[in-house]
Amino acid sequence: MKSTLKLSMLGLLALSVILGSCKNESQEKKEVTNPTQDEAVLESNKGQAFIEDEASTPNILQIALKSSDHSTLVAAVQAAELENALVNAGPLMVFAPTNAAFDALPPGTVEDLLKPENKDALANILKYHVTPGNYSKDFLKNFKKLGQANNQNVAVEVKDNEVYVGGAKIIASVSAGNGIVHVVDKVILPPSQ
Repeated sequence: MKSTLKLSMLGLLALSVILGSCKNESQEKKEVTNPTQDEAVLESNKGQAFIEDEASTPNILQIALKSSDHSTLVAAVQAAELENALVNAGPLMVFAPTNAAFDALPPGTVEDLLKPENKDALANILKYHVTPGNYSKDFLKNFKKLGQANNQNVAVEVKDNEVYVGGAKIIASVSAGNGIVHVVDKVILPPSQ
């Protein structure tokens, strides 16, 4: 029994020596990092919106970012800090006004909305362009109204077999990994509150 106890004690001693030497080696190999480098990540570049994945179908935000016809919409989304909302799992339908649609607004409107003090008003307008679901243009013909992300309803109309949402004509549709982007020819403005 004493010999078993001695062997156990020797085994524990040997194990502690081995583990201790491994610990010392890992501490010696540990790289010294500057904590300020780790903190240098900009606050605006955090979140789901900035995760890149080349294998998946692009999400709604990625589609807008790659479209030269939607640079004003992207600037507005960034000013309202809604990037992460457009990459949620969804499904989402986004009615995406073209640059020409923003240009058709009264002069100075876009510039005014992009100011930091108008962030809430801009976010309300942008949310009026988003609804849950993933419906094709043809399927939208079955609706009279849609509930938007800003908790207001928008009218859906069919004229000459074309679909209009809030008076904006759907001119193209692009499937996204988290829904669908319906390109529209007009900025859809929510009713006055």
